[in-house]
Amino acid sequence: MAMSCKDGTKNGMDNGKYVRYTPEQVEALERLYHDCPKPTSIRRQQLIRDCPILSNIEPKQLKVWFQNRRCREKQRKEASRLQTVNRKLTAMNKLLMEENDRLQKQVSHLVYENGYFRQHTQNTTIATKDTSCDSAVTSGQHSLTTKHPPRDASPAGLLSIAEETLAEFLSKATGTAVEWVQMPGMKPGPDSIGIVAISHGCTGVAARACGLVGLEPTRVAEILKDRPSWFRDCRAVDVLNVLPTSNGGTIELLYMQLYAPTTLAPARDFWLLRYTSVLEDGSLVICERSLKNTQNGPSIPPVPHFVRAEMLPSGYLIRPCEGGGSIIHVVDHMDLEPWSVPEVLRPLYESSVMLAQKTTMAALRQLRQISHEVSQSNVTTGWGRRPAALRALSQRLSRGFNEALNGFTDEGWSTIGNDGVDDVTILVNSSPEKLMGLNLSFANGFPSVSNSVLCAKASMLLQNVPPAILLRFLREHRSEWADNNMDAYSAAAIKVGPCSFSGSRVANYGGQVILPLAHTVEHEEFLEVIKLEGIAHSPEEAMMPREVFLLQLCSGMDENAVGTSAELIFAPIDASFADDAPLLPSGFRIIPLQSGKEASSPNRTLDLASALDIGPTKNKASNDYAGNSGSVRSVMTIAFEFAFESHMQDHVASMARQYVRSIISSVQRVALALSPHLSSHAGLRTPLGTPEAQTLAHWICNSYRCYMGVDLLKSNIEGNESVLKSLWHHSDAILCCTLKATPVFTFSNQAGLDMLETTLVALQDITLEKIFDDHGRKILFAEFPQIIQQGFACLQGGLCLSSMGRPVSYERVVAWKVLNEEENAHCICFMFMNWSFV
Repeated sequence: MAMSCKDGTKNGMDNGKYVRYTPEQVEALERLYHDCPKPTSIRRQQLIRDCPILSNIEPKQLKVWFQNRRCREKQRKEASRLQTVNRKLTAMNKLLMEENDRLQKQVSHLVYENGYFRQHTQNTTIATKDTSCDSAVTSGQHSLTTKHPPRDASPAGLLSIAEETLAEFLSKATGTAVEWVQMPGMKPGPDSIGIVAISHGCTGVAARACGLVGLEPTRVAEILKDRPSWFRDCRAVDVLNVLPTSNGGTIELLYMQLYAPTTLAPARDFWLLRYTSVLEDGSLVICERSLKNTQNGPSIPPVPHFVRAEMLPSGYLIRPCEGGGSIIHVVDHMDLEPWSVPEVLRPLYESSVMLAQKTTMAALRQLRQISHEVSQSNVTTGWGRRPAALRALSQRLSRGFNEALNGFTDEGWSTIGNDGVDDVTILVNSSPEKLMGLNLSFANGFPSVSNSVLCAKASMLLQNVPPAILLRFLREHRSEWADNNMDAYSAAAIKVGPCSFSGSRVANYGGQVILPLAHTVEHEEFLEVIKLEGIAHSPEEAMMPREVFLLQLCSGMDENAVGTSAELIFAPIDASFADDAPLLPSGFRIIPLQSGKEASSPNRTLDLASALDIGPTKNKASNDYAGNSGSVRSVMTIAFEFAFESHMQDHVASMARQYVRSIISSVQRVALALSPHLSSHAGLRTPLGTPEAQTLAHWICNSYRCYMGVDLLKSNIEGNESVLKSLWHHSDAILCCTLKATPVFTFSNQAGLDMLETTLVALQDITLEKIFDDHGRKILFAEFPQIIQQGFACLQGGLCLSSMGRPVSYERVVAWKVLNEEENAHCICFMFMNWSFV
């Protein structure tokens, strides 16, 4: 088909002149466009010379054709994007209408119950049952107490159980069998994961989600049935029997095991029936439930080291969506037997929010992630990895950490004796399967002499520190808790040779460089490479690498997410960094023990002024935060793995035990510093060797008045505490650093923490010269003698860098010496005026 384009006068041709192309010319131009969509002037002239069929086309005409072609491509992509958004909105509207209908039915049901109870107030034993929604009502509380008739293990008996399971599941997915309330912090929209709800007042814990994904129903069913691929806590799902049904469905008998999330609780297992069928409207249904002895169905004996939990009717309703894709309803309903864990951990097993985050929403996230990868099938990362390969690496890291944490005997783990204190548990694994999976080797090509793997693990309870904030600190400030020699020891077992990665640095934190690999669509999980720099060793330690690379998985850093566990899992990697590279995962898992929403930010946690708690003048935001964070409790689990030679077991066990204890001590110190609640006796926790924060604020203001002749703050402020509050909320960034050869920051107000993108504790790792670029350092070094001799200086505007590497512009900097009560120089204070991120 001949194509035409109209060239305007701006391209130097007569207005209204048309250029017609033959089909052969269009085909040739399309091939050229595919190779180079935006050729330069020289390139266009070369194309005319190299392609005889285009010899009669002028370069300017060719330029116009490529312009029009790019414009059509842009319009096509925009039209496709708008169609996708429109499909999402249409599907979301349908879901919201269905949800509205369900809520109206629930309101009608509650109105009926209310009238019924009013008529029978004199009878205290009245209970009603709504057979239409399979719920029982007792004293206004809903609970699923349906009595199941006896069943047997015959195909007919199993089909009866399956059909009953299907009916109960559908009543939860689209009916009112469970009273659902919106998940805290979740708002539906075209870009959201879906509509998420949790149960209120039912047996066990339950969660429900509805969402739209760009995958066909059969593909969705295939993914959801493979639970270990997306549910990180799932150890295994064994299909023990498969029975086809007369209606074209399938009944499967499953045995499923879940990892324990912490060392303080046993693992769970389930004996399940799974029923897959197609409804009359074409929807695909996968529903599951536990098989119990009360149903006279098939049974399986208890398994050592596992607590048998119960799955109440749950599953997936998958509807084909107009225009492609699927609408999915997910219901998870479980009784996790909380009686089997210590009382302090029971909120973890009684929280529907936790179930929604770890299971229900995880299913939708996996589907959205795979749908995104399918749409971007030709995309690779900077390391040449396909998204699916990186997702598999994340799965291996998480699974390896769970295996070490649980230490199942059937995988070869055995516990060795402690040193009289049982705070750290040591396990050893010498099974051939474990070592073959590692495939340890050195640079000389000979196998490693390491023939065992040791795991040191422990758990601790944390108070008043949000998991996301603590995890961010552990990620960004590894030197605060890690020993570089231990990292090098771990890396030596699998190091093959020099390892180099291309790509831009995201951040440099005290000798560690974070290099991104991938992140999920929802940005709730990050896979990255950590390069540890400056690791020096003695000549005797030539086997240990001077540079250590870690593959690291980080999740749960969103402080606004409710009920989310925070994980930092890492493993040393060898030079090849192959998809099947040997991994010995270690790391941290921090699990909140309550479902209260933590509306905080990293910097507000360290709000010095609000922490003073000085009467009614404190602002409302600080009070709200104090109320929310006062009950923050979480359990942190630590597990570290080491490869070693069998004859070194006692030595390595002692080393690992002491290392984990030192990490626990460091974490406790950091958690105490990050805690927003300060003791009224201890006052503010300032760095060791510095005065109380109130006194320091007074010194800062008095010294500024002494050198500059004006007040730093408003003149009507009285009292050290009020001075500190005003200094903390000052609009300019005010930072203090030590008077040493390498000045280190010791104090900052809120604006300073925002500018440096750090926290008050992490501030102590940042040196003065580190935040300036080369030009800024030259100016600083030139003016520093004047600050020491004269007592103050004004530096011209320029750029500095935050701890995350972001450039920050400032109008000017005022620097002055801070004098104590004896008129001796205590530190130097810098005030960055009118700063902003570039």
